[in-house]
Amino acid sequence: MIFSMSCSGEVVEKEPELIQIRPSIVKQLKKAKYGVSDHSTVELCHWTKKSFRGEGTCYKHKFYGISTHRCMEFSPAGMYCENRCVYCWRPMEFYETMEMKPENVAEPEEIMTNLMAERRKLIMGHYGDPNQDKKKLDESLLPSHYSISLSGEPTMYPKLPELIKYLKSLEATKSIFLVTNGQEPDMIQKLGDENALPTQLYLSTNAADYKSFLKINRPRYDDSWERWNRTLKMLSTLDTRTVLRLTLIRGYNDNEKMIPAFASLLRQSNAHFVEIKSYMHIGRSTNRLEHSDMLEMDEVRCFANKLTQENNTFTVMDESEISRIVILQNKKRFVDRFIPAYS
Repeated sequence: MIFSMSCSGEVVEKEPELIQIRPSIVKQLKKAKYGVSDHSTVELCHWTKKSFRGEGTCYKHKFYGISTHRCMEFSPAGMYCENRCVYCWRPMEFYETMEMKPENVAEPEEIMTNLMAERRKLIMGHYGDPNQDKKKLDESLLPSHYSISLSGEPTMYPKLPELIKYLKSLEATKSIFLVTNGQEPDMIQKLGDENALPTQLYLSTNAADYKSFLKINRPRYDDSWERWNRTLKMLSTLDTRTVLRLTLIRGYNDNEKMIPAFASLLRQSNAHFVEIKSYMHIGRSTNRLEHSDMLEMDEVRCFANKLTQENNTFTVMDESEISRIVILQNKKRFVDRFIPAYS
């Protein structure tokens, strides 16, 4: 609670103001088909919209059984991130600060109520197209999977444990994915301590050494490499499914000489899965990288195969050619690739 002085000299209580994304930025986000509420954002991803038309599903459906059209991708920290990654295709140019105080953020239930309403508006616009699958549109209005990623870094949201617990309490929820850049290890620890871990935790893993880490992630914290390594080592003990996501960028981190170092990271994390994918030349990343910086699928396969030769604890599980991604599975820490619903 904030206290202020009235004109008569009386001390009065004043509710703290919620963080708001600036109106000029909201206007641009809405033009890009984002839904916005206070500091949170939601979007219908490319694959969700393709699924409505019966034109395919996201690789998460193929790899893990996630229902693409019932996936809600959102972020409780839409314009907040500790990194300025060179390959990011989100609107990070709008990021202004790295502070989200607990007293200035919206409550989890309020966030979800507002974002669900925003998402519904985005879905309703598809009903007028006769090429859309109406049954899928109807089903999509009630998400069964939540992907906490989109723009910004969700672990900066100070009430993330409460948010995940709230999502788990919803009857339709089958799974929750959380994607992190690893800059907030204390929050990851807090999720574990408070029994608030997601179904699957992703750690962005784009560099195997400090120099590459700085070049690719362009972090704002002075101890960013130490923070990321703390998160990496935590994955081996967390009571949830874990994934390393390697985004390969030509000339940045795809050199075969880096494979032993990446293999070492796999050993330290003991993650259940490793997703190895090419950088995709889309969105705002096109201002920083070239189309030629994407790897061809054969190159991704080659990198993945050599990584399994270096660390034979992992084996190739599957791939998605259209997304230029190969997934490895940990043979010694085996879990079923397909995610069951919550009991």
